[in-house]
Amino acid sequence: MNIQELHKRILYPVVRVRTQKAGGSGTIIYSKPDKQGKYENFVMTCAHVVDSAISTKKDWDSVLKKKIEKEFLQEVNIEVFDYVYLSTVDSSKSYRANILAYDKHHDIAILSVDTPKPFPYVVELIPFEEIKQIRLFTPIYTAGCSLLHDPFATTGQITYMKELIENRTYYMTSGNAIFGNSGGAVYLADTGQQIGITARITGMPSDLFGFGISFDWMTWMSFMVSPDRIYQFFNEQELKFLYDPSDTFESAMKRREKKQKEALMARRMEEGEPEDKEEY
Repeated sequence: MNIQELHKRILYPVVRVRTQKAGGSGTIIYSKPDKQGKYENFVMTCAHVVDSAISTKKDWDSVLKKKIEKEFLQEVNIEVFDYVYLSTVDSSKSYRANILAYDKHHDIAILSVDTPKPFPYVVELIPFEEIKQIRLFTPIYTAGCSLLHDPFATTGQITYMKELIENRTYYMTSGNAIFGNSGGAVYLADTGQQIGITARITGMPSDLFGFGISFDWMTWMSFMVSPDRIYQFFNEQELKFLYDPSDTFESAMKRREKKQKEALMARRMEEGEPEDKEEY
C-alpha cells in the first residue's frame, strides 16, 4: 500500500469529538445514502468520551403512571478534517451529532451525525472471520486527537491480547496514546483496517519528591477495545448495518424499537402492570 492510500485509510476518517465537558476522538464508520439519496453518517467512539452527555433521573411516565428512571441525551459535536498534500490539515468542519447507542461496559458509542452530505473517507473494519489471524507483534497504527490536537498517528505492535479489565478483554499495544486518543482507531499497519478502539492507558502512582501522590502515565502501554467486542456490541445493539451490506439503517431501527418495546413490557410486568393495559 502506498503512502497516500495509507494516509487516506488511517488519518482521514479520524474525527475530534467534543461534549460540553470533555473531548476525545472517533472514526467515521458509515456514510451511505438512504432510499431518497440522503446520506446517513455515523461515528464510532468510546462511551466514556460522551459520558458527560448522558444522564438519567426520575421522571413521570404517563403510561406507567409513576416516576421511573429515564435517560436524557445531549447533543455532541464532531469535527471532520480536510487535508492537502497527503496529511496537512487544511481546515475542519463541525457537525452536531446525537448519541444513537452506547454501552459503558464495552466502552463503545455510536453517534449519528446531523448532515445529509456524504463523508468520502470511512474506516474499513476488519472482517469478523479475520480476527483470529491477529497475533502478538502484529504491526499497528494508533490514530486520534491526543490532547485534542489535530489527528496524528503513532506506530507500535500488539503486545498482549488477553488483558482483563472489569471483566472485559482488551488488547495492549505499544502505539503511544494519551488523553484525547480515547475513541480513536487502532489499525493494521499493512492493510489500514481498523481492529480496535483506543480506550485506556496505564498509570502508576508516584511520589518522588514528597509533595503528594501523582501518576506516571505509561503511554506505550495503551489498551484498545478488542475487535470481537466491537462486533458483539453491534449485534447486541441491533446495528448490523454498520458491517453487513445486506442490512439497512431503517431495518436496524425497527429492530431496536421492537427490542425497546419488549424491554418496556418486561418492566411493566416487573412492576405488576397488566400486560393488556391501555395506553393513553
